[in-house]
Amino acid sequence: MQIDIVTIFPEMFDGALSAGVIPIALKKKIVKVNLHNLRDFTHDKHKQVDDAPYGGGPGMVMKPEPFFEAVPAVAGCSLNELKKFCRVILFTPQGEALKQKKILEFSKEKRLILLCPRYEGIDERIREHLITDEVSIGDFVVSGGEFPAMVFMDSVIRLLPGVLGSEASLDEESFSNGLLEYPQYTRPNNFMGLRVPEILLSGNHAEIARWRRQKSLERTAKRRPDLLEKIVSTKEEKKLLNKTEKESS
Repeated sequence: MQIDIVTIFPEMFDGALSAGVIPIALKKKIVKVNLHNLRDFTHDKHKQVDDAPYGGGPGMVMKPEPFFEAVPAVAGCSLNELKKFCRVILFTPQGEALKQKKILEFSKEKRLILLCPRYEGIDERIREHLITDEVSIGDFVVSGGEFPAMVFMDSVIRLLPGVLGSEASLDEESFSNGLLEYPQYTRPNNFMGLRVPEILLSGNHAEIARWRRQKSLERTAKRRPDLLEKIVSTKEEKKLLNKTEKESS
C-alpha cells in the first residue's frame, strides 16, 4: 500500500512515522508513506494556501489551486483519471463517521491520498471534484486534519497482513466483531488481593470463550447499547444477553 499525505505541517507526522506500528510496516516495506507540503504547490512568493471567504464571515478558507495541483501530481495521473487509481480522503466533521468496517475496506486499497484541511475549511470545488471519501473521527473539533490522518493511518496500517506479530489478535479487538472487547488479565494471579477470575485459570477453552463472549455482551450493553441491535443474532447470544440483563437488574 502507498499512502500520500498532503498537509501544510508535514513535520507533525514525525512522531507517528517513527514509533509504534507504522515504522514496523515501513521497515518491512508493507506500506510506503509520502509527505507532501501543500505550500510547494503554490506560485506566489508568500506560498499562500488560504484566503477570505466570499460572502464574508470569520476565518479563512483553503484555496482550490494548490489542491488541484497537488493531488494529480501526487497521484501521477490527470485530474480526469484520478478517481480510477486512488481514493482521495478528506478529514472533516461533515464526513462519514469512521467505523472499523470502513477501516477494513480502506485497508484493501493500494493507493490512498489523505488531505489535511486547516482554518475554516476548504473551497467547495475541492470537495466536488477531487474527493472520493469524507471521513470524520468523531463529533468534536480539532485544529486540522493532521491528527485525524494519523489516527486513520494507524488504524488502516495495523490491518495489513504481516504488520502485527499476531494477526489472530485482530479478531478479538473491540469493534472487530461488532462488540466491545472482553476484560483482559495477566500475571500475577493475585495482585494486592485482587484476583483473576477463576474461569480464566481453568484450562477449559470452551467455557473461557463463552465467558468472554458474555463479558463482551455485558460491556457493550452497558457502554454502547447502540451496537447490540446489529450483532446479537443467534439464540446463544440472546441467551447470554438475557442473562447479563437479569444480573444487572
